[in-house]
Amino acid sequence: MRAELEAILMIVDEPAAEAHLAAVLERPRAEVASALRGLSAEYTAQGRGFDLRQVAGGWRFHSRATCAPAVDRFVLDGQQARLTQAALETLAVVAYRQPVSRSRVSAVRGVNCDGVMRTLVQRGLVEEAGSEPETGAILYRTTNYFLERMGLRGLDELPELAPFLPEVDDVEAESLEGTMIAEAVAAAAAKAADGSGEAGRAAPDR
Repeated sequence: MRAELEAILMIVDEPAAEAHLAAVLERPRAEVASALRGLSAEYTAQGRGFDLRQVAGGWRFHSRATCAPAVDRFVLDGQQARLTQAALETLAVVAYRQPVSRSRVSAVRGVNCDGVMRTLVQRGLVEEAGSEPETGAILYRTTNYFLERMGLRGLDELPELAPFLPEVDDVEAESLEGTMIAEAVAAAAAKAADGSGEAGRAAPDR
């Protein structure tokens, strides 16, 4: 159960309530609460760079306060670097799914994307776009700066996603989307490059 808790908490948008976690894992709430406290104490005892905290009525991973200077330097340095493959894939999912929550993006890519999303927001490529009425999760969309760097006049100029997906049913296509969707953005970049030469600067620093 501890591993399952860690996996779930890696992709949550908001602090996860003990009752919700217990329902998902079909375990008693007291058992889940005890496991969460045990994990938090274990991370602290091991001196890990992250912490599991109970905040706002739920549990969520956070960078440990003592590591804040290193995290800040990394984020600021990232503004001067090219986007990583993970960032490009995350940006592509946002572009095609917007408005979309971080947990939805994480589900499509199969990995936690919180750090990558913060980088994209920091660099002005993605911005908040309200929240989901049902869950309250923050939604994200691409910015005008994204269009500028991609050499696009609007989102309608993004290439169709279908040609980049194999002939499979919807469920399988969804699972493959995280690894293929970036190809569509690459195609848009190539198209823009043919027309204006701007797309080659889609990934570099702002």
